[in-house]
Amino acid sequence: MNFNWDVFWQYLLQPSGVYLTGLWLTCLISVLAMLLGCALGLAAALLRLSKNPLLHLPVRFYVWLMRGTPLLVQIVFLYTALAAGGIFRFEDIELFGLIVPGNIQAAIIALGLNEGAYMAEIIRAGIGAVDKGQYEAGRSLGMGFGKLMRRIVLPQAFRVIVPPLGNEFNVMLKNTTLVSVIGVQELLLSTQMITS
Repeated sequence: MNFNWDVFWQYLLQPSGVYLTGLWLTCLISVLAMLLGCALGLAAALLRLSKNPLLHLPVRFYVWLMRGTPLLVQIVFLYTALAAGGIFRFEDIELFGLIVPGNIQAAIIALGLNEGAYMAEIIRAGIGAVDKGQYEAGRSLGMGFGKLMRRIVLPQAFRVIVPPLGNEFNVMLKNTTLVSVIGVQELLLSTQMITS
């Protein structure tokens, strides 16, 4: 059995551009969900370091819930169960002159929420890897918590955070295949449509 490259290039570069559109949408969803996940993860990691139980207990529950339930369940719940319960329905919106369908919004938010839980643990581990003497040095200079984190701790924590960040982006690219269940025509669904 031989692989026919002519057929491969014919479908890849076909005028309708189904494959390239699916590839572009996969990359776009991955990048936007990763940015959302990093922002949520940073906020969750900083709140989790708090000694106030009103701040760190809800974050612990969020991390536990997002890491403990299947991502597919989270995607379907966010898109369909919230609308069926009358809580929230993702409608198409116009953003910078482009129409963003509701299912793509739900995909980005669901993947971002899930990624935020994993990033919270990665960032928390990175912050924990910074030597305690660095905290003491910052406090002795009169720095508050925010300035201490921004100027001393987080820059040093990035050396621990960056390698898992690359791994998480790879996982995010793979996880985008799950959003095909809510009708997002990313790379997997584009391929299935052509082979059908």
